[in-house]
Amino acid sequence: MTDLSRVNAWIDAYVRAWNSNDRAHISALFTEDAAYYTTPFDPPWRGREEIVSGWLDRRDEPGETTFTWAPLSVTGEVAVIQGTTAYPERVYSNLWVIRLDRAGRCREFTEWWMEHPRS
Repeated sequence: MTDLSRVNAWIDAYVRAWNSNDRAHISALFTEDAAYYTTPFDPPWRGREEIVSGWLDRRDEPGETTFTWAPLSVTGEVAVIQGTTAYPERVYSNLWVIRLDRAGRCREFTEWWMEHPRS
C-alpha cells in the first residue's frame, strides 16, 4: 500500500541510510525478498542482504550529497519521484520507481540517473 505519507517517510529513511551507511538503517528500508534495480535493464540486487552489500560496496561518504525530490505520481501500488542529487563536483537528475508493502518497506525499487553537463 503506497500513499504520499508512506513515500515521504520511506525517502526520509532512505536519505538517513544514505548518509549513515548503517547496515540496520539500509536493511530496515527493504522487505526480505526485495528487488533493487540500480539501472532499469541490469539484473537487480535480490533480497535484503544482497541489497545491503551492494549499497555498501557503492556507498557515498556521509554528508557528501544533498538530495531533493518531488512526487510525480503516487498510487496505491507505486510511487514515481523525480529527484536531484548534488555532489561537490557533479549533479544528477534521478527518477525512482518505488513499490512499498503495507508496512512501508520497499519491495521493489528502480532508479534512473542522468549526470548533468558540467559547465
